[in-house]
Amino acid sequence: MHTVAVLALDQVVPFDLATPLEVFGRVRLPDGRSGYRVHVCAAESPVDAGLFRIDAPWGLDALADADTIIVPGRSVLTPVQDDVLAALRTAAAAGTRIASICSGTFTLAEAGLLDGLRATTHWVAAAALAEQYPAIEVDPDVLYVDNGQILTSAGAAAGLDLCLYLIRRDYGSAVAADAARLSVMPLEREGGQAQFIVHQQPPTPQGSVLEPVLRWMEDNAAREVTLEDIAANSGLSTRTLLRRFREQTGTTPLQWLHRARVRQAQFLLETTAHSIDRIAGQVGFGSPTAFRERFKRITGVSPQAYRNAFQ
Repeated sequence: MHTVAVLALDQVVPFDLATPLEVFGRVRLPDGRSGYRVHVCAAESPVDAGLFRIDAPWGLDALADADTIIVPGRSVLTPVQDDVLAALRTAAAAGTRIASICSGTFTLAEAGLLDGLRATTHWVAAAALAEQYPAIEVDPDVLYVDNGQILTSAGAAAGLDLCLYLIRRDYGSAVAADAARLSVMPLEREGGQAQFIVHQQPPTPQGSVLEPVLRWMEDNAAREVTLEDIAANSGLSTRTLLRRFREQTGTTPLQWLHRARVRQAQFLLETTAHSIDRIAGQVGFGSPTAFRERFKRITGVSPQAYRNAFQ
């Protein structure tokens, strides 16, 4: 059983604190055992969360026994206590996995754990993070970044994505999928090499004229589809389709289609022993070479590396 320590600091964001407690606390393995032991830790208790106070049963010494430490978001205007920063540095030096939610990235930055690494935080605070900590490569456009031992996530919802991702890393897709269903969340992830980053399809406004054609594209991703096919199905000219698609999704129809195919390939790589060449054909790529190139361009790793990481 993995031990997860959730660090509660003054002015902590309640939702960011509750998310790992809820998600990790509900994980059950196939034999019915709990997947995680969750401890709420603090330098001092109770913790002032603004509207209410939190009793933390464990002190900072519990961080030394944790397999994973979660650092929730908090007010970035309040400096972090020196003993907290020291405890995080000690845990990092010991190889403990440490992940932040939302503005919790600032706590890791203040501890010096992100220097020279790629990191993300809530987009509202990304510019401030980059300005205050120029040694960090700040990426405001992703939901989370995994550097191996140190992970960061964007806003509160991205913190939930990150928790599910960690479960997937620890116990595989089936256990993570059960946790996602309990949280009423999708489980779709794409990988990067040094950092595992989520690239979700851009959202489409509800009621958009594109909704039906996007469903059609998803259903027909495994066959050869041209821009003209998509335009004909949408009832729009190719010129109008391209303009509306870019306006409403931020990408092109064929780029969207490639991502849909890669998501289908990810599922097959995780759940089957089919060869890479067979999967390439199943998801609609004209050749295995084209599939490998597109898969790596979108996810950052080869199909085989993805299978090794997630099957």
